[in-house]
Amino acid sequence: MRTIEWKDGMVVIVDQTKLPNEAVWVKIADYKAMASAIKEMKLRGAPLIGVAAAYGLALTAFHSKAETREELLKELEMSAEVLRKTRPTAVNLFWAIDRVMKTVRETAGTKEALAEAVVAEAQKMADEDVEVNKRMGRFGAELIEDGDVVLTHCNAGSLATVDYGTALGVVRAAIEEGKNVKVIACETRPRLQGAKLTCYELMRDGIPVTLISDTMVGYVMSRGMVDKVVVGADRIVRDAVLNKIGTYNVAVLANEHGIPFYVAAPMSTMDQSRTSGDAVIEERSPNEVTNVRSERIAPEGIKVLNPAFDITPLEYVDAVITEEGILYPEVHLKPKNKQTKRKN
Repeated sequence: MRTIEWKDGMVVIVDQTKLPNEAVWVKIADYKAMASAIKEMKLRGAPLIGVAAAYGLALTAFHSKAETREELLKELEMSAEVLRKTRPTAVNLFWAIDRVMKTVRETAGTKEALAEAVVAEAQKMADEDVEVNKRMGRFGAELIEDGDVVLTHCNAGSLATVDYGTALGVVRAAIEEGKNVKVIACETRPRLQGAKLTCYELMRDGIPVTLISDTMVGYVMSRGMVDKVVVGADRIVRDAVLNKIGTYNVAVLANEHGIPFYVAAPMSTMDQSRTSGDAVIEERSPNEVTNVRSERIAPEGIKVLNPAFDITPLEYVDAVITEEGILYPEVHLKPKNKQTKRKN
């Protein structure tokens, strides 16, 4: 089931802020509504954000009242600028906008031809995302053994993409090959994407999953309860992986316990023009930390630090799984205390 679709000049998305309690589908009519949906995390996940931005431009093109090609081009440039400002860390957002705008510049003819080209490109990107994830899953399944317990952090499943998923796509592909695979999902404070989204979609799809708090990662690893770690990524620079806050903790603990740490991400997440020193880490509202939904859990007036992402050096990454194959960093740390899986 796709998390985002083009229907009769509208974009329909599942509002992920309502999950897991209810599945609410929302119609988006213009780029401003799409920008708000991205900012408010009604949709999230690097690959999905990219496709959503492309669809935002498609909405501008489809509904434009411009009389000339030049006027439509200006509308698209304005829409692109608004969409670029929604979330600063995930590179897929910028990659998708750049790709659509490249199509705009290369399309000759009337404004009608230009509008058709923009919509077609956005549709193409959505279809490609599903195929990319499935190819990635097949490559990643090679790293998963029958009987493995895979720990994942945040949500890198079908809800973070158009469909199928990146990290969870690897799990799905392994299961489709007949392997018995179970998942341990970190809750992922402060927005609880693991608890709310990863657990929701795995239970929906009949994939065995156990929820743990973020503070339990060291415990389950030290008890030999984890065989592999597979996470997604929002941006991969030359020396590091940027992903949901808490990923670095998981990587360090996996290295300490000799557990393979894998990152599953499409090539569109690669940003080899930058290093971790150039990274812009999104700072989100203090309310995400002080409140759980509408209930306040911290004292009034407390100072809050709330970065949405952290930086995991490639030294901690055993492999990066992409749709083009498995990439191995040139340097990574050697395992220290290899744990033996407990046999029940």
